[in-house]
Amino acid sequence: MDRPAGEGLEADPVGGASVLPPPLRPRLALIAVLAALVVVALGVMYSGHSAPGAVDRWIFPPTADSVRAPWRQVALALDFLGEPAGSAMVIVAGVVGCLLMRRPRAAVLVLAGAGATVGTTTLLKHLVGRTIHGPGNLSYPSGHTAFATALALMTALFATDRLGLGRTAGTSLVLGAGLVAGTIMGWAEVGLGAHYPTDALGGWCTALAVIPATAWLVDRTADRLGDRTSGRTVDAGRREPN
Repeated sequence: MDRPAGEGLEADPVGGASVLPPPLRPRLALIAVLAALVVVALGVMYSGHSAPGAVDRWIFPPTADSVRAPWRQVALALDFLGEPAGSAMVIVAGVVGCLLMRRPRAAVLVLAGAGATVGTTTLLKHLVGRTIHGPGNLSYPSGHTAFATALALMTALFATDRLGLGRTAGTSLVLGAGLVAGTIMGWAEVGLGAHYPTDALGGWCTALAVIPATAWLVDRTADRLGDRTSGRTVDAGRREPN
């Protein structure tokens, strides 16, 4: 059984409140499956390619000077947030923020969600083998877009729980936040010539597939640990002499 926010914090070593709100689980599970299918379909379609496809050319032809000043500086700043140094700063800030709000389970999700997203995109890049600007520059899916989308999804899940939003409002907030973050980072990556538009789409869908699954696993693991801790506490109490 899911615990309401603020209850069971002492019994549960990673925080009592669910990071994947129960009302959102069925819809986000379906969305995650559909997103995974899109990721696979695009990966198969562009496997081994080294040039933009028809969809890429129609949406936004990627060139090194697609975005110029002053917007280029904005794109570079966004790109930095997806680099190792920038992403580490964002993750640390997210974890600290969760801990300050006494939501250790959310802090675990930030670490696990970011790690799973980056790991998945890295693996897919080597499996698909799509390149841009020469051999060795693996491009599909966009790790920057996936990372930004993942952060937005996790933040929206946390906000949904804190605000007590229902299924429709919560799902809309999660998808809206993911769409905005993915679009902005995708624009930056394509504008800087680092990715094709379909790479950004693949990165967005990767996060949509990974984050709900990771949140569910975090909840399931934390609930089991909490149940075991509660069980040991009850057993110890029963053994105490009168």
